[in-house]
Amino acid sequence: MISPSLLSADFTNLEKEFKILNEEKVDFIHLDIMDGNYVPNISYGPGIVKSLRHLTEIPFDTHLMIERPENFIEEFVKAGSDIITIHPMTTKHLDRTLSLIKSYGKKTGLALNPGDSLDVLNYNLEKLDLVLIMSVNPGFGGQKFIPSVLRKIREVKKLIEERNLDTLIEVDGGVKLDNAKEVLDAGADILVAGSAIFKKDKTRENIKAFKEL
Repeated sequence: MISPSLLSADFTNLEKEFKILNEEKVDFIHLDIMDGNYVPNISYGPGIVKSLRHLTEIPFDTHLMIERPENFIEEFVKAGSDIITIHPMTTKHLDRTLSLIKSYGKKTGLALNPGDSLDVLNYNLEKLDLVLIMSVNPGFGGQKFIPSVLRKIREVKKLIEERNLDTLIEVDGGVKLDNAKEVLDAGADILVAGSAIFKKDKTRENIKAFKEL
């Protein structure tokens, strides 16, 4: 499955970009929400997400790279998010925040940075619909894929299989056509790609190429 990262799209012509995403039937649309605190960058908030919702019926895969995400869950739910993913270190009460997302009937995700331990999954994996494995350090697009993350993908896949769960593995950061198969073979279910899709005015061709993999 593929989840194009909107952060790399042409924001001066989003209707055109969404038209292509709709016609090519991508699985999800990845929304990177950054607050300038947890990560050193700022993107956009629930108001923008809400304004985009009418452009598509494709599920919004919302990645919150923000401090205190529990304060904004309801806003992103109302804006139209279908999956809401948070980072464990951004909330004081992880279980409570994951349960809050679930209470709205939304899919729940947990993101792990390249240097994060898998220990946090021991007591939370059963609550998750998705584990987002960051293959770059979060905060900026266009970074290079960190190869050691492939081992982490395999380890998470093993945990999911051992517990007989349906939790999906999503991989985000530096995913390109030349390394996507390796990422999929390691156990990824969903590939997030930004600059590899929205580049050189070849969005449609790039989506097709990813789907062929």
